[in-house]
Amino acid sequence: MNLLPQEKFETLGLSLPPAPQPLGIYKPYLVDGKYLYLSGHGPVRDDKSLIIGRIGDDMDIEEGKLAARQVGLTMLSTIVTNFGSLDKVKRVIKVLGMVNCNGDFLRHPYVINGCSELFAEVWGQENGIGVRSAVGMGSLPDNIPVEVEAVFELF
Repeated sequence: MNLLPQEKFETLGLSLPPAPQPLGIYKPYLVDGKYLYLSGHGPVRDDKSLIIGRIGDDMDIEEGKLAARQVGLTMLSTIVTNFGSLDKVKRVIKVLGMVNCNGDFLRHPYVINGCSELFAEVWGQENGIGVRSAVGMGSLPDNIPVEVEAVFELF
């Protein structure tokens, strides 16, 4: 049984937080031809608050991975809010994950797997996994633990 991405998401029993509104001078998304570019998103909770903390100082690696998954949910919310359905996305092209961590932390890819695994659950192994970079940062806006931007191909 092949479920569409929106149906797959609904079977996961997860909720989407509110799609964030820009707090600066930028667009949350941009469509160029068949490509959807999402600006950097942070981990927004269902009550609109942000997950806050620095990995290696305020939170551990597993909390960081969960924060990255929450960023993925926030990105999905932006897609659903602006395009009506996850079915509009054909596949993930590229993910850039930024991890707010101390200088001793070395497992940035593991943290960003929280987002990548969610995308793979929604669009499947073939279409949900694109190319990716996962890097450490000395800080991120509002002290969020993870920020992710991505490029998707649209139908």
